[in-house]
Amino acid sequence: MSTATQQSPTIREKVQSVINLIRPAVQADGGDIELVDVTSDGVVQIRFHGACHGCPSSTMTLQMGIERNLREKVPEITAVVPVA
Repeated sequence: MSTATQQSPTIREKVQSVINLIRPAVQADGGDIELVDVTSDGVVQIRFHGACHGCPSSTMTLQMGIERNLREKVPEITAVVPVA
């Protein structure tokens, strides 16, 4: 009989799961998002790719879509910031 313990997902894994759910909508507009890092104080760093990189609407997408979803599903998140 196995005594393997089930570990709960890390904050980074939770964040990546949410990004994976959001990604198809971003890709439908010709862009993509990449999880760069999650800092110890709960700041998520993401990078935009494709059509999202430099798009004026990417700030709105970040705040209203990505950040809202992440903070709702991963309460440990304090902020979401884009990095170059």
